[in-house]
Amino acid sequence: MSHSHHHHYATGGEARAETKTRTVLAITLAVMVLELVAGYWSGSMALTADGWHMGSHAVALGVSAFAYAFARKHAHNARFTFGTGKVGSLAGFASALLLGVVALEMTVSCIERLLSPRPIQFGEALVVAVFGLAVNLGCAWLLGEHGDKRHHSHQDHNLKSAYLHVLADALTSVGAIAALGLGWRYGWLWLDAAVGLAGAALIAVWATGLIMSTGAVLLDAEDLAWLEAEIRLRLKQRLDLDIEDLHVWRIGAEHFACIIAVEAQHEAGAHERVRQELRNLSQLAHVTVEVHDAPA
Repeated sequence: MSHSHHHHYATGGEARAETKTRTVLAITLAVMVLELVAGYWSGSMALTADGWHMGSHAVALGVSAFAYAFARKHAHNARFTFGTGKVGSLAGFASALLLGVVALEMTVSCIERLLSPRPIQFGEALVVAVFGLAVNLGCAWLLGEHGDKRHHSHQDHNLKSAYLHVLADALTSVGAIAALGLGWRYGWLWLDAAVGLAGAALIAVWATGLIMSTGAVLLDAEDLAWLEAEIRLRLKQRLDLDIEDLHVWRIGAEHFACIIAVEAQHEAGAHERVRQELRNLSQLAHVTVEVHDAPA
């Protein structure tokens, strides 16, 4: 039996993502206060809902920021057998649940407003809604992959959850602008709540997708057939080894661990040949090799 063990918290990608998340959190809190005050004063349900949604998203962004800090602090803590890479997926799962709560709260509030319409100060509410949209788009750009190709944020569930929360805010801002504009022009007070319902449905879809992807990582149920196939190809074709058992699972945004059992007629040194062959697979951060003596 031979193994290598490394804890991973990349000072490049994760550190940049942590800085981005903290910046967006501060911006979100400031705009949340502005929209809540303006929504209450103008009577706009769409604008008030957007403010509360930003508040719930601020909580989720706080969870993401905490997850980055926790992973960084405990990156070399031996209690975490395979490092702290899954902390981001755990935070993403929690944020996805919060997104689901946001969608539910939006649905209830919008139905109440449909049943009991209230007057709206359209002009004032539109100004704040446009401002909120601009801020959300800026935050989405900041959390995106612009100018940072080394860090694959689509594999970072923590950053992805923060990104989806910002997109959800942008969506509610777009809905608020559309509802306020048309409502002001045609007097359709019901449109304010109807657009909110549509936004809640889309946010629920996003939350479901994030729950499924992060849940698969946390339960080691992710489909990694592409990596397993590459490992089998290398060992079978290049080393002519029969694989008895192979397990691969994710331990971080871009890192995986695997356990391999192979048969070899000359057992001595076989494990080192396997490890040398797999060394070029940069995704493998932890490799355990078990060699069985093959029958002649």
